[in-house]
Amino acid sequence: MTTRADPGPSPRLLAPPYRVGTIAIVILVTLVAFEALAVATAMPLAASALHGVRAYGLAFASFFGTQLLGVVAAGGWTDASGPRGPVLGGLALFAAGLLVAGTAPTFPVLLVGRALTGLGGGLLVVALYVVVAQVYPQDLQPRVFGAISTAWVMPSIVGPGIAGWLATHWSWRAVFLGVLPLAVLLVPVLAARLRPGAPGDPSARAAAGAPGRLLRGVGLAAGALALQAGIDAGAPVGIAPAVVGATLVCVSLPGLVPAGTVRLRRGLPALVAVRGFFTGTFAGAEAFVPLMLVLHRGVPPALAGAALTCGSLGWTAGSWLQGSTWFRIERTAMLTLGALVLGAGVLLLVVTPLGAAPVALVPLAWVVAAAGMGLGMSSMSVLTLRLSPPGQEGRNSSGLQVGDALGSLLGIALAGALFSALHTPAVPDAGAYAAVWLAMGVLGLLAAAVSRRVATGEAALGPAS
Repeated sequence: MTTRADPGPSPRLLAPPYRVGTIAIVILVTLVAFEALAVATAMPLAASALHGVRAYGLAFASFFGTQLLGVVAAGGWTDASGPRGPVLGGLALFAAGLLVAGTAPTFPVLLVGRALTGLGGGLLVVALYVVVAQVYPQDLQPRVFGAISTAWVMPSIVGPGIAGWLATHWSWRAVFLGVLPLAVLLVPVLAARLRPGAPGDPSARAAAGAPGRLLRGVGLAAGALALQAGIDAGAPVGIAPAVVGATLVCVSLPGLVPAGTVRLRRGLPALVAVRGFFTGTFAGAEAFVPLMLVLHRGVPPALAGAALTCGSLGWTAGSWLQGSTWFRIERTAMLTLGALVLGAGVLLLVVTPLGAAPVALVPLAWVVAAAGMGLGMSSMSVLTLRLSPPGQEGRNSSGLQVGDALGSLLGIALAGALFSALHTPAVPDAGAYAAVWLAMGVLGLLAAAVSRRVATGEAALGPAS
């Protein structure tokens, strides 16, 4: 799985040269999908049981914070020695996090488990990008990312329902511990099939072990978490950690993303920034969907999880559309369309906390938002590989995932700050949820404006095919 195979006259994802890679990718993504959807469904009950509702956003921020460190470490590592090490190491950390979270006696211990899971997830996601770049020709890459989204379908259909039933009739702990055996079983299977990669070029090897890059990754992860914790604590206690966290983020970010990302420079830097807008919008909105349905509208956890199921189906539909041969529009135009659809879907959620609004509006709004994510995220994945010179896919994918995780973390920080400030006896909960989704919807619309700056070199990239 470390050399690009000859695509042949009519390449297919399950043709012999690609079969092992495709199956391995689908298995890994299915596992991550089960974990993500199940945890999101069970987290309201876990936070309530461990007295962590007010700090609810930290359960997701701790995941994305350490994911930042994982993607930074994985970028040079995969370019230098192939994806085998990051995949196996990521799976081990992923499993350890599930064990810690599933046995957590307190909410802070649960956060530690989420942090370990995030670190493993960061290693995995970059390694998968490198597998796609090394194994598949360009004309198959959009279909691979479509298959990755499709791998969410079965978990999205059965995962939230199972998680809701387990959390309600047994224990929320079973949701974490139930995924653990799947992760453990994958380790020997993948170890036998992922070959160690050939040594990369000297610059890639230097990047893999560069202390400065890893130090920046630690600083970025620590700063992002401190910023989230400070925002969550509120004034005056949270001012100092928030300032320290923001400073660490600003100091550490350069060098981990393409030069000009903060200034929205055209091309790959703007693409990384857009990724942050996308994930910030979606993660900040998604974190509060089950919480609102369970604690505010009184919906059983299993049914609340069904809203996330609808979202996964929408994401899959959007991703399938971007990879189809008849939907031939430029990639940047597709990116803009995805951002507009995402923002519109999140804005539809604003009215759902109101008692007069039917609960059925939540899954409808969420499937629209997720369809925008499917269009945009898969398009960004394709564009990143096409804009990356050979041998730099890992580092550029790492930069993209830094934008991904940092955007998610900052989106959750903003959403959590709004919710924490408004979640008081003096303000109805409906107002707190509506404020969160209004802010996230506007962020999604901003992504549409910034996406136009990715257009450099678009003529060479061609249509979505």
